[in-house]
Amino acid sequence: MDFTFSQDQLLFQANVKSFFTNEVTPEHLREQWATDSGRSSALWAQLVELGLTSITVPETYGGLGMNELDFVLLAEECGYYALAEPLVQTMLLGVPLLAALDDGHQALKDTWLTRVVEGAARLAVGQPGNPLVADAHVADLLLMPHGDEVHALLPRDIDLTRNESVDPSRRLFRVDWTPSAATCVARGEQARQLWAITADRGALGTSAQLLGLAKRMVDLAVDYSFERKQFGKPVGSFQAVKHLMANVSVLIEFAKCPLYRAAHSLANGSTGQAVHISHAKLACSEAALLAAKNAIQVHGAMGYTWEVDLQLFMKRAWALDKEWGDRGAHKTRVRSALFSGALTPGAGATFAG
Repeated sequence: MDFTFSQDQLLFQANVKSFFTNEVTPEHLREQWATDSGRSSALWAQLVELGLTSITVPETYGGLGMNELDFVLLAEECGYYALAEPLVQTMLLGVPLLAALDDGHQALKDTWLTRVVEGAARLAVGQPGNPLVADAHVADLLLMPHGDEVHALLPRDIDLTRNESVDPSRRLFRVDWTPSAATCVARGEQARQLWAITADRGALGTSAQLLGLAKRMVDLAVDYSFERKQFGKPVGSFQAVKHLMANVSVLIEFAKCPLYRAAHSLANGSTGQAVHISHAKLACSEAALLAAKNAIQVHGAMGYTWEVDLQLFMKRAWALDKEWGDRGAHKTRVRSALFSGALTPGAGATFAG
């Protein structure tokens, strides 16, 4: 299986990275903490200008019609810069969920998918079993689970209660609402399938962000290790410190292929996509959590303090580790596939098919 990205995909990633480097800085993130919404309409408008709100929208609605494999590198950059705006949730979860609704809801799709492309709408998606919804306060349309149903809700249909997160940039809310026939857009087997694929997309987007966060924490730790000196030498020159970062770098490299394979499987509807996504989530979570732990040690155990930039990315990694399935849930899915015979063990079969 060839995981080589096209020149267009890599160029798009490079352009996004260049933009984020200048606009999504730690200083910007801290400034947003002090605002009521924690979000920036000006930044969202810039994301629209870059075409990022068109990526996964089908061409029928004015979008670019791209898929999860096209978006995974951009989600990785969203993690690297700890982007607070709900770009991943809107483009990787909300848009595909809306687009997959049947023709009976064509007017809903026409209205909201077009508005997403224009930058006039942000979407929030509830996770079955999780009472908290990220960015529900800025969402123009919420797609919520209720048993074996999918409901589309407007801000007037809901009541929100803020819930604090370990990550100050994350805005989590309990959403109280009353299900009705008017808000229901899918039910039964169709709804179950929609939530299953949405959960996979959520895990993929979270995995990509975790990999980006791991890379950023390594970069911050390496930079700091050359700034701080002991015994007249940068601490980064000491072998013990090098080993801390080398151990994380190994996990990052080992996580890349499972992540990109999972994106490929999801984009192409592979029969093994569920296990591939769980593999990616486990690998990326492991890399991000070790990066947080070792980067704190490199910083002399001060990396978690408020004034150090590392804590921005470390806390995001802690939060995303349990988003769209914790490690226990994903290990269970891999174990079930392994012992049922659906998954062939061995290095030779790791990336087959």
